[in-house]
Amino acid sequence: MLSRLMSSSIRSLDRECNCTVRLLDDSEYTCTIQRDAKGQYLFDLICHHLNLLEKDYFGIRYVDPDKQRHWLEFTKSIAKQMKSQPPFTMCLRVKFYPPDPAALKEEITRYLVFLQVKRDLYHGRLLCKTSDAALLAAYILQAEIGDHDPGKHPEGYSSKFQFFPKHSEKLERRIADIHKTELIGQSPETSELNFLQKAQMLETYGVDPHPCKDVSGNPAFLAFTPFGFTVLQGNRRIHFLKWEEVTKLKFEAKTFHIYANQKEDKKIILTYFAPTPEACKHLWKCGVENQAFYKLEKSSQVRTVSSSNLFFKGSRFRYSGKVAKEVMEQSAKIKRDPPEIHSAHSTPVRSVSHGDSFMSSRGHMVDGSEASTSGVISDEAYSPSDSVLPTPVAEHGMEMPLARHLNGAPCSIDEEKDSEAGASKEGQGVDLTSGRRALRMVRSRPSPPSDVEELNKFILSVLRLFLVTIGLLFALLLLLIMLTESDLDIAFLRDIRKTPEFQQFHFEYFCPLRRWFACKLRWMGGFLISK
Repeated sequence: MLSRLMSSSIRSLDRECNCTVRLLDDSEYTCTIQRDAKGQYLFDLICHHLNLLEKDYFGIRYVDPDKQRHWLEFTKSIAKQMKSQPPFTMCLRVKFYPPDPAALKEEITRYLVFLQVKRDLYHGRLLCKTSDAALLAAYILQAEIGDHDPGKHPEGYSSKFQFFPKHSEKLERRIADIHKTELIGQSPETSELNFLQKAQMLETYGVDPHPCKDVSGNPAFLAFTPFGFTVLQGNRRIHFLKWEEVTKLKFEAKTFHIYANQKEDKKIILTYFAPTPEACKHLWKCGVENQAFYKLEKSSQVRTVSSSNLFFKGSRFRYSGKVAKEVMEQSAKIKRDPPEIHSAHSTPVRSVSHGDSFMSSRGHMVDGSEASTSGVISDEAYSPSDSVLPTPVAEHGMEMPLARHLNGAPCSIDEEKDSEAGASKEGQGVDLTSGRRALRMVRSRPSPPSDVEELNKFILSVLRLFLVTIGLLFALLLLLIMLTESDLDIAFLRDIRKTPEFQQFHFEYFCPLRRWFACKLRWMGGFLISK
């Protein structure tokens, strides 16, 4: 009996696993889940822990053993998605940025979005000109430490905080001046809302950049925002397509295509190359989800999409969840006392020298009618290093820039381990050998696909289509033979049976073949009985 009890306990332990989710304030939520638990169960646990009702803007992100980032799918088993052994480590992040943060119903939701956008600013995903940067940082200071107090905040107090990838003494003085004079009396809630409203006006608000290459081999970042699809290259935004203009997203291997219709029936196709097929599929799925969330009127309009025009080829994916308009309508119905917010001072302490200069200068907003023009977003190349690190690097594919060396920022990747849970724990910094190797990879550019490769792809597609067509015709022929040889009394089948061709086929081929099969079956039956 004791052995049976022990074995049942072991089986029970095998069916359970530990899971740790790093939240937006860098605290951790740990729980035990069943191995067959789906992503929705874990997400509901976290939202209950945070007392969060407007939860459709958020998602759970994880990194697989190959360093590829993923969004946890709520309709599928957690253990099957992770591709690793427990304990599982993931992180809660904003998946769909609210187009208007001020329209959020509850303060707890705005606070979590504030933490996400502040993280984007710190990791270089959100760029702005210097004057806007100083104001954003001052809002953060006001929200976290309150009004300036000479007794508590001595000269140079703003330099102790790391708001951006790089700082300068001039910028720090400007941050302190704004905090001392312009924000006196603002509550943390007001400062956080002002921060979000200011950030919302920036071109890189809501950007989760995916590193790619264009057809000429030049590096670029593709991103999906609440307002549409954008391409960032160098220090410019070279494309912006509203969600209403995007008609289809496709990928094949490492090639990603965006189809769009603009004004005056102008059709465009943009083609980019991801570092690996897995990264390209992740890019495609993110695009499908963002387009469904922001573009559709109702979740009932969501359809399963294919990565290819041919039904027998490519991946199929369906977005599961509410769309933005439904989320807003549901939020308006919330009626409860505002939940208590346990805010934490999570702005990291600064550890870089004053010799750095901040990435600055942002151009004016470019609307959909100016999609073909370039909009300057920074004096330096857009290089969100911490967003790129988890993306795998193919040996001869798109290479990841050594962003921190090129931008003059620290080489440590500790921030990435804190912000994106699940990455490998190996390596606390970038050594000289890996730095040289990464720099060499930056200099080498992959050659664009040649005409011969494109022709080979076309021939393979045509051959695949031909084989499938032949197979379908053969299956239809077999089905027709079975129907005509059956006892079904249908006028169409009776007419076929009366034709000379069918009579010849029936007596010369079908009947001898049927007798041969019957003989073989009798022989096998007798053989089995004798055994």
